[in-house]
Amino acid sequence: MAKNDEKASGGMTSKERRTNVIVFILLCLGAVAMVFPLVYMIFASFMTKNQILSANFSLIPNPWKFGKYSEVLAKPEFLRGVRNTLIVEIPVLLVGSFTSSLAAFSFSKLKFKGKNGIFLGLLATMMIPFAVVMIPQYVMFTRMGLTNNLLPLILPGLFGNVSMIFFLRQNLTSIPDALVEAAKIDGCGYFKIYYAVFLPLMKGALMTQAILWFMGIWNDYLAPTIFVSKDKWYTLQVVIRMFNSAYAVNSDYPLIMAASVLSLLPTLVLFFIFQRYIIESMALTGVKG
Repeated sequence: MAKNDEKASGGMTSKERRTNVIVFILLCLGAVAMVFPLVYMIFASFMTKNQILSANFSLIPNPWKFGKYSEVLAKPEFLRGVRNTLIVEIPVLLVGSFTSSLAAFSFSKLKFKGKNGIFLGLLATMMIPFAVVMIPQYVMFTRMGLTNNLLPLILPGLFGNVSMIFFLRQNLTSIPDALVEAAKIDGCGYFKIYYAVFLPLMKGALMTQAILWFMGIWNDYLAPTIFVSKDKWYTLQVVIRMFNSAYAVNSDYPLIMAASVLSLLPTLVLFFIFQRYIIESMALTGVKG
C-alpha cells in the first residue's frame, strides 16, 4: 500500500532508483569514452615526443610546449588545405543554401502535381550511402574531365542539400498557408513571396542548417580523397592525413595532434556559439509536419 502511495504521489520505487543510477553511470562512462580521446589529443599537442612515447602514461604535459602550433601554421601545405576547403565551402554554402531553401519553400507551400511523390523520392536518397554512388560519380566526373580539381566537390552541393531541404520544409509547415494567399492578393509572385515573406521567417533554421553543412564539408575526407589526387588541391582533412603519413615515421605525434586541433577548432567554436540554436532547430523540425 505504501509503495502504491509512493508511486501515485510521483515518487520512485527503490528498484527504479537503482535502475536510474545504473543508467546514469553507464551514460557517464560512455561520455568519458567519447570525450577522452579529444582531451588527450589537445594535451598531447603540448607534449614532447619523448613524453608521448614514454612507457609511463601521463595526461598533463611536462613541460608544456607551444611550438608545434606555430610550426604547423608555418607549413604552406596546411594553409593551402585551409584555402582549398574554404574555396569549396563558400560557393556551396551560399548557392546550396539558396537552392535548398527555395526547394523547401516549394515543397511546403506550393501546390503542383506529384509534389509528395517527388519529395519522398528525394528523402529516399538520404538512405543511400555515399560509398554506393561514389564510383558512378567518379566515372561521370572523369569522363567530363573534372577530376583532379575542386569542381567535383563544389558542383553537387550547388543543387542543394537533401537534409537541409527536409528540415527547412518541416520548419515552414508551422507557418500558415494564408500568408501565401495574402501575398498573392497583394500582387506578389511566388519568387517574391519566397524571398520577401518566407525567407526572413526561416532564417534561424536556415542558419542552423548552414552551420551543420559547414561542419560536414569542413570534416569531409572521403570525397576529396576520391576526386583529388594533386597536392595543390588537397583539402584540410587530406592534408592532416598527409601529415600523419609523413610525420608518424619520425614519431612527431605532437605536430600531428596540433594540426588536428587546429583543424577541429572552427567546428568546435561554431558549435559552442550556436549550440542552443542548433538544438532548438533540431527539436522544432522534429515535431512539425
